[in-house]
Amino acid sequence: MRSRHRQRGWVGLVLILLALVIVALSAKSALKGYGLLDKDTPAHAAAPGATEAEQAAAVTPRNALDKAKGVQQLVNQGAIEQEKRIADAIPK
Repeated sequence: MRSRHRQRGWVGLVLILLALVIVALSAKSALKGYGLLDKDTPAHAAAPGATEAEQAAAVTPRNALDKAKGVQQLVNQGAIEQEKRIADAIPK
């Protein structure tokens, strides 16, 4: 019975390792889906003497910026609609 108790620790470690692998694979696929993990674009495409803004623009993929702007507009629109609903719900 003592050896069985010791094996529980190994089984737990194996399960934690398996869960970590699953999370890593899903994070990788999510990053690819968002366009943040592209193998085609080099990590540092800006010239060595480029300004900070030029370096940031070279590293950040354009489609990710467009998606972020779209999400920002969607959130702003939702906030405006929610503000209107709240204002209409409050009796005057």
